[in-house]
Amino acid sequence: MNPNFELVPSLQSLIARADQALSQALPPEEQSPAELHRAMRYAVLGGGKRLRPLLVYAAGHALGEDGPQLDAPACAVELIHAYSLVHDDLPAMDDDDMRRGRPTCHIVFGEAMAILAGDALQALAFELLAHDVHAANGMNMLRVLGRACGAEGMAGGQALDLAAVGRKLSLAELEHMHACKTGALIRASVRLGALAAGADERTLDALDRYAHAVGLAFQVRDDILDVEGESAVIGKTAGKDAAADKPTFPSIIGLDASRTHLAELTATALDAIAPLGERGVLLEELARYAAKRHH
Repeated sequence: MNPNFELVPSLQSLIARADQALSQALPPEEQSPAELHRAMRYAVLGGGKRLRPLLVYAAGHALGEDGPQLDAPACAVELIHAYSLVHDDLPAMDDDDMRRGRPTCHIVFGEAMAILAGDALQALAFELLAHDVHAANGMNMLRVLGRACGAEGMAGGQALDLAAVGRKLSLAELEHMHACKTGALIRASVRLGALAAGADERTLDALDRYAHAVGLAFQVRDDILDVEGESAVIGKTAGKDAAADKPTFPSIIGLDASRTHLAELTATALDAIAPLGERGVLLEELARYAAKRHH
């Protein structure tokens, strides 16, 4: 089954564009140190939804930008995402042996090489962004990505997630954790696409409201799939969160309330981009996809 079967053809073509750009950006497998480069390519090119690059492209398109300057930020956010998955799957973190329907990076290459691959992917993300962004907004874009993956964003959210195991969080605490762990890079993806297109502050604020809602909606749907999904379909171990006693939206507010919350977040996202009209059609499609995906 095509893992992206739910996406419209225009977004499918953007996935192909992102995959090609990623393949070109990553070091060749035969280049020394070959084992590290094989691990990097394995972690990035083995499938995935490519939601974050799609958000970069969709935000740029909404503001009239379709040029190659979108490729560097699109690659950068996916490299950061891939590195985070490699490290997240390690025994010291979530200890998972399946990702995107196949063995995780550390299962194939060993823990030490997986750690190095994640480190190298993070460094490559910033190298790409620094090399290709326009001088006028380049520093701002680097700052956005750095904040999204650091202590105020993804890494901080992961720390909160580790500390939350076995605890009963409030809904506000859970949303704050996921706004950092998952949402920060999603918000950065939208903002990087908008900055590459020269967005003004009013547009950036609207797109940030959209991205905040999409990021939380994505996580709510993830938690629902952890309860209802099958491992072979979602590409990772189903029921892992419950088995690890991790707080989730269904465990805190229940499954039905989680579905209601998901619909509310999707409506908030769509309302934020309503002023864009037809220009925001790809952003609209991605908001709906985040809420309805089956993997």
